[in-house]
Amino acid sequence: MAANNDATSAPRPLGQALWRGFLGRCPKCGEGRMFRAFLKVADACPACGEPLHHHRADDLPAYLVIAVVGHVVVGLMLWLEQAYQPSTLVHVILWVPLALAMCLALLQPTKGAVVALQWHAGMHGFPGANTRPAAQSALAR
Repeated sequence: MAANNDATSAPRPLGQALWRGFLGRCPKCGEGRMFRAFLKVADACPACGEPLHHHRADDLPAYLVIAVVGHVVVGLMLWLEQAYQPSTLVHVILWVPLALAMCLALLQPTKGAVVALQWHAGMHGFPGANTRPAAQSALAR
């Protein structure tokens, strides 16, 4: 029990946790792989044993990816249309594969960062090192 208490009281730097999650690594140790499949989070870190099954990323990673990809693709599409006025076929050939590739490339890293953010904040069952005891007792009421 004491080791678990020490683990939850250790500082959790937000930037470090987000970067580790973005890379698909355990937010606690940075060694173990967070994902057991493309978007399936492992139940626990294989290196340090940190439980990861508490996450509730739901649709947030997809929304974030859509926002980023949409801004990039629409911006480039508008620039190309204004500069060269290509045919609709050129737009389809360029933007559909680009949008698909960007979505697939960003979805797993974004989900990893969202899970790491939840781990950092002690959300959804993750033991919280950064939550205040007063806030925890207020939530328990």
